[in-house]
Amino acid sequence: MGVMTRLACHRAKHEGVDVAQLLRKAGLTAEQIDDHSARLDVKRQIKFLDLVAAGLNDDLLGFHLAQKYDLRMIGLLYYVQASSESVGEALRRGARYSSIVNEGIAMRLRTGRDIAIHFDYLGVSRRSDKHQIEFAMTTIIRMCRQLSNRHLSATRVSFNHRRNEEAEELKNFFGSNVTFGASEDQLCFSTSVKELSVVHADSYLNELLIGYCEQALAARGIKQSPFGLSVENAITLLLPHGKAEVGEVARKLGVSRRTLARRLSSEGLTYAAVIKNLKQDLAKRHLADDSLSISEIAWLLGYQDVSAFTHAFKRWTGSSPRMARHASR
Repeated sequence: MGVMTRLACHRAKHEGVDVAQLLRKAGLTAEQIDDHSARLDVKRQIKFLDLVAAGLNDDLLGFHLAQKYDLRMIGLLYYVQASSESVGEALRRGARYSSIVNEGIAMRLRTGRDIAIHFDYLGVSRRSDKHQIEFAMTTIIRMCRQLSNRHLSATRVSFNHRRNEEAEELKNFFGSNVTFGASEDQLCFSTSVKELSVVHADSYLNELLIGYCEQALAARGIKQSPFGLSVENAITLLLPHGKAEVGEVARKLGVSRRTLARRLSSEGLTYAAVIKNLKQDLAKRHLADDSLSISEIAWLLGYQDVSAFTHAFKRWTGSSPRMARHASR
């Protein structure tokens, strides 16, 4: 639905940023932004959000936008949750119908010792995004607080992308130790949260809206990522933890090693090629971040020491990581 993209566009205009230029760079148009019924390509939205964040010098753009907007802008998804009987039921509705408003991120709800919401990227590279995922998790916290009329906090919050200085602001909001560079994107609550009543529950309205949501879900169909991209996203989550072995990636995707190799081959790929290209791209991104030391980058790419990373980088580019960083300045 492009809610966050339109919010970002509005803020950028308000602060004097040349939005028309940023839209052109992202492959979007002003007409698409103005037409709130128009669905926007997820990859182009992510590119636009990065451009706006840079233009505003706000690396917490998604988090900041999510704190202030009217949740009713989400539309049908908001109202089906707001009419639910309990917060737990609202979270289940949110997970099931999330694709109505965002085709790039799928939500899975698991209930055990706590209530855990897992986020999976579909058709989009996980490494390309940080603003949407922070917007989504902040929105969920706000939704739970508004529906229950309580200042609820998460018990655990984890993001796959990394942050340094800005993390404190997010920790203060979520009311929990927020982990960056984690092996999965996850938001957790105490199980007691699911029994909390929704302040303005309406069972008759909820039943009606569920029918509309099911129709919308059926109309969207099931979005499938190219298998190579699914493998890449799985590797991205595991790489900094030294677990990006083909067997572990296959297990994470629920297939055998042989099936993984066969499905990659059908797309003209090999596991070695996927992980090599991913490491090369991540190395360039990380080297552009001056807050990261070369040793930290080596760790993020799954290397046990700097020399192994340096050797691999020279093989890819013909120069050392330090020389490449210096040349890019």
